[in-house]
Amino acid sequence: MPRDLREIARAAAALARRAGAQQAAAGAYRSRQVDVEWRDGRIESASEATTRGLGLELYVDGRYSAVATSDLRPEAVERFVRDAVALARTLAPDPHRALPDPALYRGQAELDLQLEDPGHGKLDAEQRRRLAEAAEAGARQATGAEAIVSVTAGFGDSFNESWRVHTDGFEGARRSTDFRVSAGVSVKDRDGRRPEEWDWAGARHFADLPVPDMVGRRAAERALGRLGARKGESAVMPLAVEARAAGRLVAALLAPLAGSALQQKRSFLDGKLGETIGSERLDLADDPLVPRGLGSRLFDGEGIAARRFPLFDKGVARHCYVDAYYGRKLGMAPTTGRSSNLAWTPGTRDGAGLLAQMGEGVVVTGFLGGNSNGTTGDFSFGVQGFRVRQGNVAEPVSEMNVSGNHLELWRQLALVGNDPYPYSPLRTPTLIFDGVQFAGL
Repeated sequence: MPRDLREIARAAAALARRAGAQQAAAGAYRSRQVDVEWRDGRIESASEATTRGLGLELYVDGRYSAVATSDLRPEAVERFVRDAVALARTLAPDPHRALPDPALYRGQAELDLQLEDPGHGKLDAEQRRRLAEAAEAGARQATGAEAIVSVTAGFGDSFNESWRVHTDGFEGARRSTDFRVSAGVSVKDRDGRRPEEWDWAGARHFADLPVPDMVGRRAAERALGRLGARKGESAVMPLAVEARAAGRLVAALLAPLAGSALQQKRSFLDGKLGETIGSERLDLADDPLVPRGLGSRLFDGEGIAARRFPLFDKGVARHCYVDAYYGRKLGMAPTTGRSSNLAWTPGTRDGAGLLAQMGEGVVVTGFLGGNSNGTTGDFSFGVQGFRVRQGNVAEPVSEMNVSGNHLELWRQLALVGNDPYPYSPLRTPTLIFDGVQFAGL
């Protein structure tokens, strides 16, 4: 009978102390993931993977090491820890490395985030296959489906469990599930091109997923909507970014908020805390305490108690993502080292309502390559989407670039929707920007 994860983590942390580490953090985990892919009427692949392991962070004589193993036999763990401590002594010292101040562990929220679906174990192979098959069937029921070349659909689910133990008293456990259904559709245009589109949904609880045939139908409708796409014109005009695509822009804004980027002077937001970098519509917080949220947690990867905090307050930059290590280097109080869920202050209209208000411009439904420079803020992205005329979605457009600088773009944020994309921890709503540079290729 295998030992439980808490026992493994506690034993590893204690072994590290006995081997000479001044501090240690041990995390033991177990996960199971099942995926089924269904393509054009038959099973394409089916896989199941079960993994378990132990991660260990060591603080030895002013030196730091992070190591991992998948061999959890007691004798193997003992040898692993002893060797890891010896290896850590050969590394260069780093005076900023230490476990977080234990005060940061306190105040952990006492609530059930509902991250685990208790019915997860009831799914069997036949049900998973039928769910993937249903996604394809939904795609082939879309109007115009005769233009479909191929449909690839999938269903997957995961269970994850972990225990984290620090030698300074912190202990924390986490159990979570997730379910996901997807569909990708390619179609044939009259000029021989084969546009592709997709749809996807993921949730902590199976009951929160949309029905698979709806996911397939949306993917097909999006692909069929690309037929006849033409090159867009070069112009300065309003830009709308649909909710599910807006995460690409937001991720490029958040990356320079990382403590590592700030400390290494690779951030266009360096020195700008307390300054206005966006319009009043840029109003969002990091919120790890959303029930069933894809990014939710009671504590982060360092054991720091999860708390909501503002990132941008009506355009003013308020906080960064700073872990204990970079907090010491920067002389800043730690918040957390990575994002959880974003909480936006919503507008009053959904995507369609915002396009009607925008009137003229382009609505971007997807980004195709490009880059964003975290140091300067300059960006250039390939985009596809639709021309908007008199508030209505018109012809599909492609072969376009949108470019600019984030420190200008977010000041041009004019409207925010009330339609956050539910299948991402970024939870971005539809965003509309005034006067953005488009270039037809």
